[in-house]
Amino acid sequence: MRRQVEPAQMPERLWTIQQVSEFLAVPVGTLYQWHHRGEGPQPYKVGKHLRYDPRAVMRWLDESAV
Repeated sequence: MRRQVEPAQMPERLWTIQQVSEFLAVPVGTLYQWHHRGEGPQPYKVGKHLRYDPRAVMRWLDESAV
């Protein structure tokens, strides 16, 4: 499913998988597993790379709180 995003809604810079890994304190491999299973924060695919909207990561984290 493709997401339509208005330019004004985009953050200044998308996070790399390494930055998300550091922020969430989980291994990069875990993020790849989550992506493969359709879990975790949803990334954008930019070429062969995964990039994350920091706001989406924060939203996912808030929604995942127990």
